[in-house]
Amino acid sequence: MHAAFPETYWWAGFYLVRGDELQLGPFQGPVACMTIRRGKGVCGTAWERNETLVVADVDQFPGHIACSSESRSEIVVPIRGDGGEVVAEIDVDSRELAAFDEVDRLYLENISKILSAELAF
Repeated sequence: MHAAFPETYWWAGFYLVRGDELQLGPFQGPVACMTIRRGKGVCGTAWERNETLVVADVDQFPGHIACSSESRSEIVVPIRGDGGEVVAEIDVDSRELAAFDEVDRLYLENISKILSAELAF
């Protein structure tokens, strides 16, 4: 994703649910937050709500965790296990405001479903 859309998908990666936190998994882009607690920041909130979050301006998101000051907008998509619980997340950041839309949501949610089925969470 990062290589295919480098202007928009400035940072792209995965966070894996490990106990009571998200742990950084494979990613492309600059160094990122290693762990995130449930309900904290965009990733932790998407995990807590078990829903995709599209944030047009991360500076306006209450409790945003600034892993990089260059990040301006973000989309986080849960990857669910067999029981519907979040087991991982796709996280994509952009240096542009409002970089993500319903097309990004649709395709990233489709990727999430494929990963969930193929990896048998």
